[in-house]
Amino acid sequence: MNMKKKTIGIIALGAFLLLAGCSSKGEVKRDAHGREVLSGYITLSGAFALYPLAIQWADEFHRLHPEVDIDISAGGAGKGITDVLADQVDIAMVSRELKPQEKERGAFAFAVAKDAVVATVNVNNPIYKELLKTGLSKQQAQEIWEGKTKLNVYTRSDACGAAETWAAFLGKKQEDLKGTGVFGDPGVAETLQKDVNGIGFNNIGYAYHDKTHKPTKGIAIVPIDVNGNGKMDEEEKFYGTLDELMEAIAKEKYPAPPARNLYLVTAGKPKNPVVVEFLKYVRTKGQRLNAPAGFVHI
Repeated sequence: MNMKKKTIGIIALGAFLLLAGCSSKGEVKRDAHGREVLSGYITLSGAFALYPLAIQWADEFHRLHPEVDIDISAGGAGKGITDVLADQVDIAMVSRELKPQEKERGAFAFAVAKDAVVATVNVNNPIYKELLKTGLSKQQAQEIWEGKTKLNVYTRSDACGAAETWAAFLGKKQEDLKGTGVFGDPGVAETLQKDVNGIGFNNIGYAYHDKTHKPTKGIAIVPIDVNGNGKMDEEEKFYGTLDELMEAIAKEKYPAPPARNLYLVTAGKPKNPVVVEFLKYVRTKGQRLNAPAGFVHI
């Protein structure tokens, strides 16, 4: 995955959304032959986790409906929820469960994919070889993100599903996680690549390379000791490639959390015909793009 391109794209699209400043309109009209044609534009913002897959969905939907434009900005699940409930975008990309207060304000969620958050370290971190043998227990993870070790610990500075999901695995909330706050999934990955003593967590779409499906250069995935016996059993070793981990998520071998559902969220039941058709597409034909992009289909 090209982090630089992704970041530039996010900045450019984010600037567009600031200029747009509101959710958008769509319509169904008739062409010269009397056929129904979707027309208009829609906007999405939110979770870094869903951003790569949403780009692919949007590209294909635009090919199917050339008169529909879709603009996407990644800034964290919290930003997506804020934007959609403030009528700044049409759809929020959300990588966690909705909160009661968000549902009360009309947030309406559509499950569109599954993925997971994984603990990540610099590939040369001295503790990595030991963790390959023992796995990371929940207690060890709790101590790390309570600041009780000498590791350089990283968390997220933005309100995001990855941090909330990782915190939920530890029995905590995002604000309870200790460590240096870094903005966005690309930021955490880039920071770990530079810090030999660093440990953090990433969505799997950033922990693994999108083309090779091997861990992102300079980063290693920390295995979880799922059964808590202090060693990595053969059935717990599924981190070598993204495909292995995806299969483990699908078979529920990887614990949930940090495995989780990903959602597209609207403010109330959508009425914009372009939004309605886009959501229908994502939950049907669009699902075939999930696996190649590193996501489990619903």
